[in-house]
Amino acid sequence: MAPLRFSANVSWLFPELPDLPARLRAAGSSGFKAAEVAWPYTEPPEALARTAREAGLQLVLINTPQGAPQAGAGAGRAGPPWGLTRVFSAGDREKGELGLGAVPGRQAAFREGLEQAVLYAKALGCPRIHLMAGRVPQGADRAAVKGEMETVFLENLRHAAGVLAQENLVGLLEPINTRITDPRYFLDTPQQAAAILQKVGRPNLQLQMDIFHWQIMDGNLTGNIQEFLPIVGHVQVAQVPGRGEPDSPGELNFPYLFQLLEDGGYKGFVGCEYQPQGDTVEGLSWLRSYWERRDLPQTGH
Repeated sequence: MAPLRFSANVSWLFPELPDLPARLRAAGSSGFKAAEVAWPYTEPPEALARTAREAGLQLVLINTPQGAPQAGAGAGRAGPPWGLTRVFSAGDREKGELGLGAVPGRQAAFREGLEQAVLYAKALGCPRIHLMAGRVPQGADRAAVKGEMETVFLENLRHAAGVLAQENLVGLLEPINTRITDPRYFLDTPQQAAAILQKVGRPNLQLQMDIFHWQIMDGNLTGNIQEFLPIVGHVQVAQVPGRGEPDSPGELNFPYLFQLLEDGGYKGFVGCEYQPQGDTVEGLSWLRSYWERRDLPQTGH
């Protein structure tokens, strides 16, 4: 069976470094061959792509923007120096935005954000975009708005699937736990995400398995991984509950989980989306051990 391929999530790893280009270079120096960036929109895409190439990295995942276009950044004004007509915010949590895919009344902004993400994905040679669902509106009852939000999400996902198919891109749905990380996030269990994917029925939309979120919401990781792995397009890992390195103290036995993914024939990437407990490179001892156990070179594969 093939060993797993790991990607460095440089929005989380190397927080000791000041910007995305520096983090990409550090990821390449640490042995990674792939990287993912949650929100690359503060950097010119061509410059990021060049940095990744020079670091020997393939970019494998970005997210749609968290929020709406920044005020004053519309097409009628001078765009940023890299030629995009709108600048999207990385997200304003105070305004309650964490994506717009399922948010009623924000369909136009979601589509603009999708266009921005596609521009970046094409420039970066990145094949996957996480289509963020967004939050239950402030003050709304989750149960009362669930049907309307799902209807909006299905409409936006069908649109997104068509746009992405034209560029040979894959869209991903990621459940985010509502117990610790974000109490108002709309999409919070693998079962909910899988049901929505089934209703949309587009082959270029897949499930993003973040094991941290799945454990917090539902547990039963062996059963859930085995059940849903056939529709999983990307995996992310962090220990529970502290969201540290896979070998930091916590609930999860990652050597077992990695073996489970291998046994299931998983061919995608495993994103390292965790908060380093200390120096990032020192904290990668778990990954070096994985490579050693599978007789892989320390420069990754």
